[in-house]
Amino acid sequence: METDALVETLQDAGLSPYQANAYVALLELGVASATEVADAGDVPAPRIYDVLDSLEDQGYIETYEQNTLHARAHSPTDVLDDLRERSTRFERAAEEVEDRWEEPELEGNEASIVSRFRTVLERAETFVDDAAYQVLLSTTVEHFEQLKPSLKAAYDRGVSVRVSLHTERDDNTTVLPDVSGVATEVRHRPLPAPFLALADRRRACFAHHPEAYDQYGVLINDRTHTFVFYWYFLTSLWEQWERVHDDQTNGFPVEYMDIRNCARDLSALDLSVYDARLQVEGYDVNTGAERELVGSVERIRCPVPIEPDTHVVDLVGQVTVDLRTNDGVTSVGGWGALIEDVEATRITLLSVDPDPGPEWVDRRTHEDG
Repeated sequence: METDALVETLQDAGLSPYQANAYVALLELGVASATEVADAGDVPAPRIYDVLDSLEDQGYIETYEQNTLHARAHSPTDVLDDLRERSTRFERAAEEVEDRWEEPELEGNEASIVSRFRTVLERAETFVDDAAYQVLLSTTVEHFEQLKPSLKAAYDRGVSVRVSLHTERDDNTTVLPDVSGVATEVRHRPLPAPFLALADRRRACFAHHPEAYDQYGVLINDRTHTFVFYWYFLTSLWEQWERVHDDQTNGFPVEYMDIRNCARDLSALDLSVYDARLQVEGYDVNTGAERELVGSVERIRCPVPIEPDTHVVDLVGQVTVDLRTNDGVTSVGGWGALIEDVEATRITLLSVDPDPGPEWVDRRTHEDG
């Protein structure tokens, strides 16, 4: 390091310009009189005594009388320890500044833009850790492995975890990870895709594919904006891609990610003949109170005909399931329900009586979203 740079660095560490110059001069001289230090360090003669006294007080040097005042530098051990401690504090401060700038707390209805993917991944991990009933994730195999401990913990506490794994186009070398005990359902998209994580219909993290022109991330704590990302996930990252893992067997119960998927399956049944029993967990649309219902499907209401091969995009409007319970009929809607009694967050088909047969079960297992 050049002398000027060393002087400047010592000033950054807390020495005055005269102190820094005098100390560097004394390091080069070894032992010198006050006058010699002043000349070598370009310190005004009237100031040199005060400068040396202050350096001695801070432990940098020691002075002694030998006809005139002389000085010599102390063993640099204490100085080096001080400089290294300052360096560590500066480094920690730099990291803290970066974290506070990159990772703003999301409070209330907020959205934030960040510039690093690491921030998005770390916030996604936090969202998964806090999830109560649903996690939807679009990710690479590498980032899935990083999130795997949090996903497994969520799965173990009963959270529905659905993952869309994306790999490079025509890449036959990537081995899909073991997802047993980590995800409820996994689909494989053999095309690059953005990173997207959604938790409990309120929180979302989004980041472009690394090769995209624009590089930024979005952190959201807001139901309305998260709903937009949910539809992107459903239509582009989930619905049409191959299922590579499914916890659900051909029997019951069957858990659905969205009421539209449930309605599409039930559309193949004559509800005057078959008793389809549903368990619904959700919220009262009017009060926001938690609701849990168990009953028989009385009818499905949708402005367009629902067929077994209807694409979910065709069901963007109203889809309502009327559920008959011991307390009467309750209307159940999906995410963002406004006109129904209950917004469902988890829908489970408990049974169908009489048994609809293997043809219906096979179609549901391999074609539903």
